[in-house]
Amino acid sequence: MSKADKILRVTDPQRLPAGLRGGVVAIGNFDGVHRGHQAVLGRALAEAKATERAAVALTFEPHPRSVIRPDIPLFRLTPAPMKASILDRLGFDAVVEMPFTRAFAEQSAEEFVTRILDGGLGVSHVVTGVDFHFGKDRQGGPAYLMEAGERHGFGVTLVDAFRDEGAEIVSSSRIRALLTDGDVAEAAGLLGYRFTVEATVSKGRQLGRTLGYPTANMALPADTDLAHGIYAVKFRRADGTLHDGVASFGRRPTVEEDGAALLETFLFDFTGDLYGETCRVSFFSFLRGEEKFDGLDPLVAQMHRDEEEARAVLGKAVPLSPLDRAVAFPPD
Repeated sequence: MSKADKILRVTDPQRLPAGLRGGVVAIGNFDGVHRGHQAVLGRALAEAKATERAAVALTFEPHPRSVIRPDIPLFRLTPAPMKASILDRLGFDAVVEMPFTRAFAEQSAEEFVTRILDGGLGVSHVVTGVDFHFGKDRQGGPAYLMEAGERHGFGVTLVDAFRDEGAEIVSSSRIRALLTDGDVAEAAGLLGYRFTVEATVSKGRQLGRTLGYPTANMALPADTDLAHGIYAVKFRRADGTLHDGVASFGRRPTVEEDGAALLETFLFDFTGDLYGETCRVSFFSFLRGEEKFDGLDPLVAQMHRDEEEARAVLGKAVPLSPLDRAVAFPPD
């Protein structure tokens, strides 16, 4: 998925090429780039197409909450590279990953408009959610942004909160809670695509190889609060090729007393060396929770059952959306 990414990623608005200045800018944290975010992003893309201007996303790194409340761990749904790749698939030309620091948080709302939107990006139009606030003490809100747009000469579109089929607002926190419970299927319904992680394949103890189940081992960020257990997954290599598989995320209680959480994926019908590759894993179904078995024989027997179930699940899987097809399915 990342090999073909064309989106430009910059951290300084001043480094945006002249051809992308004066574009339509969607503003938000966009952690997860879920269906609610896609409602905002879609409006920006439509405006950019109608006015024949560049489509740019303005987001913040790290996530503002991790700076404002560093004592509370934050489960990031889409770290910057993943977020940029999804924005690329949606059709954005560039993403400005604005460094979020305490000093940045202290600037006034007018400084944000003058320095970032007007002077830095030269925006022609801004699209954001109705709950977007900015500037010190959140002094800038929807009314302020509309008024600032009139003064600085750019248009503003505010998008209402997006609700799912059950009339509940789709939010990143709601998706995090589902993933913490292992409900990757429900989370996918809110994301609009299968939850996907990215990491480099590292060498492990190679115990799986001796059991007939060699795995690609990936250490995920420490704040990844995904439920420990067994999942049916699709595994995308760095070259874009895709493989079905079954993955375990957890601490491997049968073979280790106190191991660090690790994602271990067994790729179906695959032989080869993946060490050092940065790969992605998309989660389709939660099969069962993590268990401690009384020895390796019952563990292997259960692994056979897990493989059969995962093959059955993945054999019936269909894309949830064009974005899901791009993220979690083979290219056409």
